[in-house]
Amino acid sequence: MARQLDEQIAGRFPVGQRLRVLDVGMGQGTQALRLARLGHQVTGVEQDVTMIAAAREALAGEPEGIRERVRLVQGDGRDTGVHFLPGSFDVVLCHGVLMYVQEPDPLVAGLARMLAPGGLLSLLVRNGDALALRPGLSGDWEGALAAFGTTAYTNRLGLDVRADRLSALSATLAGIAAPLHAWYGVRVFTDTAADDAEIPADLQTLLAVEERAGRTDPYRGVAALLHLCGVRG
Repeated sequence: MARQLDEQIAGRFPVGQRLRVLDVGMGQGTQALRLARLGHQVTGVEQDVTMIAAAREALAGEPEGIRERVRLVQGDGRDTGVHFLPGSFDVVLCHGVLMYVQEPDPLVAGLARMLAPGGLLSLLVRNGDALALRPGLSGDWEGALAAFGTTAYTNRLGLDVRADRLSALSATLAGIAAPLHAWYGVRVFTDTAADDAEIPADLQTLLAVEERAGRTDPYRGVAALLHLCGVRG
């Protein structure tokens, strides 16, 4: 996903431009810190106390120049209008968040308002068109059968969450003046790997395969996750 995001940034902004990035639901700050290391000014928003504490700890271990480029805000991603002015950012990330929001459209619309004209909105969502694959490939036939025709599922944390269909989310982006510019699949072949699986020796080859599949039909359409990139008009 990081490679996909970098591709979209490189294709939209001049080389060397320091971008204003908003990462909503940043978790432990993996993407926020990565982009700050690349020279961008990053604001991370996270509601979970444990996650933002981990992000602050990770940030504290960075050199001063990187720490100065990162601002962390504890808060709900649905309240971006409270913290920031419309058009304040060149790039807005919202990765792995929409599955926890029952009504995602207001959140997505609020994120789009944070973008300056021509800005990039990056969403990572659970693929509602491929929910039967994980249980099916694991031999859970009852789970696979139940997954057809629904966008509700139980994640690996045991939480009841929801997925998004590409067609519906594309319509949402078009309706908020940030139409879909590009989309990718994420975790096409590796979704059934255990969370504690060892990193394989041929990791770079694995990543190359996933990256290729994530941009190639029909593989990307059955990925566990979808990475959607909209552009503010």
